Amino acid sequence: MLKIYNSLTKEKQDFVPITPGSVRMYVCGMTVYDYCHLGHARVLVVFDMVQRWLRASGLKVCYVRNITDIDDKIIQRALANKESIGELTDRFIGFMDEDATALGVEKPDHEPRATQYIPQMLGLIELLEKNGLAYQATTGDVNFSVRKFPGYGKLSGKSIDDLRAGERVDVDTGKDDPLDFVLWKQARKGEPFWPSPWGNGRPGWHIECSAMSSDLLGKHFDIHGGGQDLQFPHHENEIAQSEGAHHCPFVNFWMHNGFVRIDDEKMSKSLGNFFTIRDILKQYDPEVLRFFILRAHYRSPLNYSDAHLDDARQALSRLYTALKAAPPAVEVAAVDWHEPHAIRFSQAMNDDFNTPDACAALFDLASEVNRSKSAGLASQLRGLAGLLGLLKRDPQGFLQGTPTPGAEEMSVEAIEILIASRLAAKKRKDYAEADRIRSGLLAAGVVLEDGAQGTNWRRA
Repeated sequence: MLKIYNSLTKEKQDFVPITPGSVRMYVCGMTVYDYCHLGHARVLVVFDMVQRWLRASGLKVCYVRNITDIDDKIIQRALANKESIGELTDRFIGFMDEDATALGVEKPDHEPRATQYIPQMLGLIELLEKNGLAYQATTGDVNFSVRKFPGYGKLSGKSIDDLRAGERVDVDTGKDDPLDFVLWKQARKGEPFWPSPWGNGRPGWHIECSAMSSDLLGKHFDIHGGGQDLQFPHHENEIAQSEGAHHCPFVNFWMHNGFVRIDDEKMSKSLGNFFTIRDILKQYDPEVLRFFILRAHYRSPLNYSDAHLDDARQALSRLYTALKAAPPAVEVAAVDWHEPHAIRFSQAMNDDFNTPDACAALFDLASEVNRSKSAGLASQLRGLAGLLGLLKRDPQGFLQGTPTPGAEEMSVEAIEILIASRLAAKKRKDYAEADRIRSGLLAAGVVLEDGAQGTNWRRA
C-alpha cells in the first residue's frame, strides 16, 4: 500500500483517497514573470513523478497545477519592460511550457490562470466576511483575521504568539493585527484592477490558490503539493481561508519537496548562485537533469553542482548502454510486476515515492541485462524506468548526443571519419596510430567500444 509523508501530521500515512479509485491533487505552479529556475524544475519533475506513479497504481488522477499571472512582481516587471501584463505572462508561460516539455513533464489535467478565477476569489472572500473572518481595513484592503481562525499554524507548527512576538509592526497597514494577511488589495494607480463589493482592486496571492483548487477539485481533496518554501505562510494561509470559508477539512495530505542548494548553499539570486533551467540545458541533456532530480528523495535537499550533474550523466549512460547491448524486444511488453526488480521498484515507490531506491533497482536490473543480454529484461528495464519518465529514447541516440560539458563537441561526421581511420590503421597493423586516434577521441569526450559487430562509440 502507498504511504505518503504528510507535512500536516509529520509522519508517513497510508494513502486512502477520499473517493475510492480516484485522486484529486493540486500543486502550486509558477509565477510567470521570468525564466523557470532549478527550484521550479524540481517541483515540475517531482509532482510529475507523483502523478505518474498514482496513475500506474491504477488510480484515476485529476491533477491541477496553477499559474500565477497577477502579482506585484509581474506588475513591476511589465512596467519596467514597458509592455502589458498579458504580453509578459504569455511569453513566460510559453518559455515555461518549453522547459517542462524538455524535462519530460506531462501536462496537468488543468492549468488554471489566476486571472481567470476572479469571480471565484470574490465569492470565497464574501464567505469569509460572512463567517466573521474577513474585514475591510481603513486602507481599503480586505484582510483575513488570523486570530479568529482557531487552527492557524497547524501545518507549519508555528504558534500565533510566537509569530506575534517576532512580527514587525507597521502602523500604516490598517490591519487589526500585523499577522493578518491581504485577501483583496485596493486598486493602486497604474495597476490592473477588477470591480468587487469592496471597490476596485486585485486579489492577494493566497486567495488565488484556495479559489482555483476548490473550484476544480472541490472543498475537500486528497493531495496538495509544492516547494518547502511555500509551507509558511502560503499553504498555512490557504488552509485558514479554505477551512474558514467552507467549515470542512481542506486537504488530507500535504506534500513538500526539499530546497535546492548550490554547492551546499541555498540557491538565491542575492548570493549569485541562481540557475535557470535554460542555463543548465545549455550544458546538459534534459533527461540528465530529470534523472539528477529523481535520484534524490523529493523531501531531501537537492545539492546542485557540475560534479553531481556529471555523475548523473554517466549513471544514465550506464542504463542506456545496457539497453543498447541487449537485442531489441519484438514488441514492448507490459511491466511484469512479479519480477524481483519490479517488486523492489514498486516497494520503493510505495514508500513515500522513494525514487533513490527505485533507481537502485533499475541499476541492478541493468546489470542483469548486461550479463544475460535478455531482450525481456531489457524491456522490463525500459518499462520500469518509463514510469519515472526515463529511458524513452533510442539508446544510441542518447549515448551519441550528450557531449561532456566543457569539452569541444566533435561532430558525428568527424568521429566517424576518425573511427574509419583507426580501422584502416589496425588493418595495416599500425597499432600506435590506432591507439593515438582512440586516445584523441577519448580526450574529446568520445569513448570507443570494440565488439564482434565492429566499433561503436558514445559520448563520455
